[in-house]
Amino acid sequence: MPDFDVVGVGLNATDTLLMVPQFPAYAGKMRITEEVLSPGGQVASALVACARLGLRVKYIGTVGDDDRGRIQMDSLRQAGIDLEHVQVRRNCPNQSAYIVVDGSTGERTIFWRREECLRIQPEEIDRAQIAGARLLLIDGHDTPAVARAAQIARSRAIPVVVDVDTIYPGFEHVLPNTDYLVSSSEFPHAFTGENNPLVALERIQEQYGMPVAAMTLGPHGALARYHRRFLYSPAYVVNSVDTTGAGDVFHGAFCYAVLQGMPLPEALEFSNAMAALNCTALGARGGIASLDQVRAQMAHSERRVHPEFAALAAARKD
Repeated sequence: MPDFDVVGVGLNATDTLLMVPQFPAYAGKMRITEEVLSPGGQVASALVACARLGLRVKYIGTVGDDDRGRIQMDSLRQAGIDLEHVQVRRNCPNQSAYIVVDGSTGERTIFWRREECLRIQPEEIDRAQIAGARLLLIDGHDTPAVARAAQIARSRAIPVVVDVDTIYPGFEHVLPNTDYLVSSSEFPHAFTGENNPLVALERIQEQYGMPVAAMTLGPHGALARYHRRFLYSPAYVVNSVDTTGAGDVFHGAFCYAVLQGMPLPEALEFSNAMAALNCTALGARGGIASLDQVRAQMAHSERRVHPEFAALAAARKD
């Protein structure tokens, strides 16, 4: 039996959330109504969501030895995540982000910084760290390291879920060992130069051969291509407080869905529901829901269908 359900290699960050009544105009001023220090980061937050759903989880990454690093480690430890192979880098600040949250919509604007001393090198990824997983989750940072992790996983027939938000040099070496690409809405266009998101996803999938190529659409849900067909999954309607971490929690829920053997339509619905619930509280991990809460959301809540995405997906069914 594998030691862990999910092993994640990638980013963590400690966020300073700045709540404002609304985002100011360029060069304007706005009063801060609340300031909160909160742990976040792509892979780390996704893993917390996995742990909340009852999965056995291991994190491979780096943290600084400052107060922000200690906040991050405390949060991961409290979530029950295995931290044996987290490296605490001496005299190095943890990745930080300053996130301005528009109180009128819940939308956020992120300013972040990550020092070079936090970089993971590929030789620091050991086969034994990956081999004990049922599933590997990676992001796009430290590309050579995550490429090695994905290569190890592929050699062991461990499925690989990739969360990527922008272009990283050398990322084309990650995609051949990807089973589930779940990118941001910006990545397919940036990677291919194709404006039509469906055509862009199709090109990536055809070139690299992953079974599922998908992208999150923020308040509009998610879009995926599999079995040569497109699937659009609308978002759930919630009273949004803060959208920080919604995509990260989506990926954690998606990992859970894959391991549970959910059909892709259900997996996207489940992930959309969990992401929506996270938006109802402040912070990247503020609204991570239980399995019962997610199921209730799926059963009883309204969904927001984006007509353009629904029409595009329907028109491109092979």
